[in-house]
Amino acid sequence: MKFFKWETVELETMSDVITRKVISGEKAMVAQVFLKKDAVVPEHHHESEQITYILEGALKFELEGREVVVRKGEVLHIPSNVPHRAVALEDTVDLDIFSPIREDWLTKNDAYLRRGEREETSSD
Repeated sequence: MKFFKWETVELETMSDVITRKVISGEKAMVAQVFLKKDAVVPEHHHESEQITYILEGALKFELEGREVVVRKGEVLHIPSNVPHRAVALEDTVDLDIFSPIREDWLTKNDAYLRRGEREETSSD
């Protein structure tokens, strides 16, 4: 057994718009992901099933030819190997649960998240 407190888990800076904290077991992992408004998670896919629970803010996901906005208190399940992209509609904190674990996150082989992309916003 291991016990964790989020405030003691290391905050990893992915870019100027995305940071995260990760806790991993052998078969599942959980991460707090912090996204600034307009931060983009570029399209990607992975073997892991993903459950995303929005703690604060809102994310707009694009997957399976659809857009879905997930807001505070809502949960999105993303099946294994489904390509998806997300944009932070406001400053957002989400809790992502993955099974199996994301080896690419643990080995820092996740360059797609480290680019610091931002959604273009129109100023009419």
